[in-house]
Amino acid sequence: MKVNGIVAEYNPFHNGHAYQLQHAKEANDADYTIIVMSGNFMQRGAPALLDKFTRTKMALENGADLVLELPTRYAASSAEFFAKGSVALFDKLGVTTNLCFGSECGNIEVLSRIAEIFYTEPEPYVESLRCNMRKGMSFPIARTWALLQYAPSLSDDKDVLSSPNNILGIEYLKALMSRNSKISPFTTTRVGADYHDKRLGTNQCSAIAIRQSVAAGHDLSYLAAQMPESAYALMTDSLSHKKPLFADDFSAALQYKLLTEYSVGYDKYQDISSDLSDRIRNTLPSFAGYTSFCDLLKSKDMTYTRISRCLLHILLNMTKEEFETCKSEDYISYARVLGFRKNATPLLTEIKKNSSIPLVTSLADARQTLSPESLRMLDLDILRNQIYLGNLALKNQTEMVNEYRTPIVIV
Repeated sequence: MKVNGIVAEYNPFHNGHAYQLQHAKEANDADYTIIVMSGNFMQRGAPALLDKFTRTKMALENGADLVLELPTRYAASSAEFFAKGSVALFDKLGVTTNLCFGSECGNIEVLSRIAEIFYTEPEPYVESLRCNMRKGMSFPIARTWALLQYAPSLSDDKDVLSSPNNILGIEYLKALMSRNSKISPFTTTRVGADYHDKRLGTNQCSAIAIRQSVAAGHDLSYLAAQMPESAYALMTDSLSHKKPLFADDFSAALQYKLLTEYSVGYDKYQDISSDLSDRIRNTLPSFAGYTSFCDLLKSKDMTYTRISRCLLHILLNMTKEEFETCKSEDYISYARVLGFRKNATPLLTEIKKNSSIPLVTSLADARQTLSPESLRMLDLDILRNQIYLGNLALKNQTEMVNEYRTPIVIV
């Protein structure tokens, strides 16, 4: 059995995602495709435009066979932990043969060479990195120069580290190396609009362009050409019934959290240094909303996205201690199913035979089968999803959806 694994957010699912699924399936002659998908919070530190079950159905109707949830602690984390959590999940399933990801580079040899240097950290490279940092360079620039100083043959590929999908791809490769995994990496060259491109093109725009069009209240018919027909129908149906969430919908909750912990600071949270904690405290009197606060805190060394992610860590109580615990548990201790295709039953059978972690299809049953530590991690994830669902209910003046009563998606 040949099984592709793809890590995704599908926020929302568009033509570029459909192309990647199909191209990877054909290139690897895959029998099945498993998606490890972020839940209701994204890596850029913002809520999902559409809830995770709607996005799961989009994926299953457009080429995916099984969708598993990437816990929020990884989904809303740095590229390193995002990749480590995802790769650990695929590795522990015991059936994944190929890890497929999109990249601007499209060259698996170049990406693998860079990943090997970053993973093994040879002393000349590390010394160059330290020297560059002492000169006042930001970490990304210092790392790029250290890489070129150590491996001049990569000079033609010096722009690789300036593109987000390349960076994430390198982290996937590092994670595979660290696990000595038998999974083979495969990259698809990203087609269509750039990751950060906010313009609506003909049929290959970015997800951010779609999100911004929705946020601006534009006529959604303009998005029909950007998405597979079924995905567009699911999105428009969802948006016709409820208003979507955006980062500023969490402004009051974030301000409350920042105020109540002002006296002790925020450096117990993941990715937050003592310097950033002090900056947050000093800037807090000017708080006027989630996104505007990110703008106030960003600097040449810390992007808006990184600040937004750090603030989300505070809001969702994602501590450094939690991440240390996850490391000791080898990152993933269960696989939660969000949905699957009926004809993927042989895949589920193979996973049950080969997986080293339990497959969770029912939250109620999980309470009887998971270890105490795994159950604690699952409960944290359910709570974070309930924070999303609670704010969604408040915004739409409806009853909050109960995570325990939401069935998995079967198509």
